[in-house]
Amino acid sequence: MTDAPSDLTTGDFTDEQKQYLQGFFAGATQRMPFVGHTGAGALTNDPTRADSNLAVATADVEPTVWGTPVSDLCAEEVWKYERNPLDCWDDLLRHAAMDSVPDAEFRYRFKSFGLFHVAPAQDSFMLRMRVPGGVLTSHQMRGLAKMAEQWGCGRIDLTTRANVQLRELQPRNIVDVLNTIQKLGMSSRGSGADNLRNFTASPISGFDAQELIDVQPFADALQNYMSNSRDMFGLPRKFNIAFDNGGSISVLADTNDIGFTAVRVASGRSVPEGVYFRVLLCGITGHKQFASDCGLLLLPDQLVAVAAAMVRVFAEHGDRTDRKKARLKYLIDRWGVPKFLEEVQKKLDFPVIHCDAAECEPRGPIDRAGHLGAHAQSQDGLHYMGITIPVGWLPTEQARALADVADRFSTGELRLTVWQNLLIPNIAAADLEAAKAAVREAGLEYEAGRVLSGTVACTGSRGCRFAMTDTKAHALEIARTLDTMFPIDSPVNLHVTGCPNSCAQHYIGDIGLMGVKVNGGEGYQVNLGGSADNDQGMARELFPAMPYAEVIPALQGVFAIYQQRHEASESFLEFTRRHAVEELRSMCGQQVLSQGDAA
Repeated sequence: MTDAPSDLTTGDFTDEQKQYLQGFFAGATQRMPFVGHTGAGALTNDPTRADSNLAVATADVEPTVWGTPVSDLCAEEVWKYERNPLDCWDDLLRHAAMDSVPDAEFRYRFKSFGLFHVAPAQDSFMLRMRVPGGVLTSHQMRGLAKMAEQWGCGRIDLTTRANVQLRELQPRNIVDVLNTIQKLGMSSRGSGADNLRNFTASPISGFDAQELIDVQPFADALQNYMSNSRDMFGLPRKFNIAFDNGGSISVLADTNDIGFTAVRVASGRSVPEGVYFRVLLCGITGHKQFASDCGLLLLPDQLVAVAAAMVRVFAEHGDRTDRKKARLKYLIDRWGVPKFLEEVQKKLDFPVIHCDAAECEPRGPIDRAGHLGAHAQSQDGLHYMGITIPVGWLPTEQARALADVADRFSTGELRLTVWQNLLIPNIAAADLEAAKAAVREAGLEYEAGRVLSGTVACTGSRGCRFAMTDTKAHALEIARTLDTMFPIDSPVNLHVTGCPNSCAQHYIGDIGLMGVKVNGGEGYQVNLGGSADNDQGMARELFPAMPYAEVIPALQGVFAIYQQRHEASESFLEFTRRHAVEELRSMCGQQVLSQGDAA
């Protein structure tokens, strides 16, 4: 090989070639050498095909996290960059030994173990666990009850992600708590901070006569994959995933970052006949957005791999500089769905099917009250019984009683739901009445008034520093008042949340209340007409802010007019959607005026 010619006037070059070579060699002498790795791991000298130049001295290059310079990271991302949040066991031991409250950094780090220091609402920790698919054993329920009595407030809280919380834990007990849940065969790792939250699944999956496929195994498999994949922790922001079996009870898949919903494809379509899954993306109802179909049709054995690929794309490209813009929604808003799916496909060694949703059979009916009461299972002679746990508060003595019911009359299994209640499956027909009696002896009901049965509420100001109202107490008062005054036949969902974070998903309730301050006191934004799934739609704002004392009279007005004027078989949801907001406001005012006249 010879050196590059210094005199390009010699040789058989055209003028165009001479100009090109002069430019090339001029650039080559000025350009810094580049060596990097492509996404496939190959070496490249092209700066456009790699994130960093490995031929540059380290001191000259600012470190990055998936391409974001460390200096641009928000505080939480800096903490994660400095040390993985899972690597803080010694810090947990230290805080327990000193019985001390963590500072801001360790409050954040401890959330990756499911521990939330919830001051000033309570000067204590809340522990959130992982219950994949909402499946608990009677042994685990008794263990949770013992922990709640020994270290907590004597109560188990059921959540809207088919999960459990223990509250009022003192710092000195946090290590004992974490060791005990591990002995129960449970985990809390990744249940808080920027992680994959509890995986939900249709609560009667496996014994739903209408279901297309049992989805509980997918929730278990994804949990196992996450537990064994350290890189699945520490995302840009929290991430929700749900598996819906296409059966008679919804899991609200369209409110999740990813919702996998089972569908059937009949013969004569562009793909072979069978059961598949559609993929819904970017549900974030606090921002008034349902997850929407992204055009994929997955085989069941592809679900966990596709979920892992999607999470990794989010981890690599989500915003780590602004936590208000760090959810999956914002990445896809920036990219568009096609680019997101293209990046996902790069991480898979099998092709995924793109197929219009119209190729799939319509979903069957959803029983909005099917999570309560006794119902026949797909297995002959067996029933499940849904039990009301008002606003998710389950005292320990009732928790033990339900564990006893599950052992005496069933197979020792309990299932949680996204409506803060639970059900017991596999009860023989001959034992059903005795099981019902045992539930009532425990002070619980397997049926409830139509509003109370559909009532969910976030923690509220008693246990959350963000909440502006005592949501659970208010939700109970509202539901019981309406059920006493207005016995109706159709289910009504009441969602009461304490702040705009919308943990109780107020925009998808028939009645959705969001806590606000009104002249320094407790009040609510009042919304009507929300729902998910087959009745999907965001609730409309009725009043932007109303003192709590006026909320029940206003709702009484709507219910009174509903009873008088609803059409045959018209549900409360259909009635409120049929009327303009101005008409609904008038109904509220009529009740307030009539009460004033009566006084």
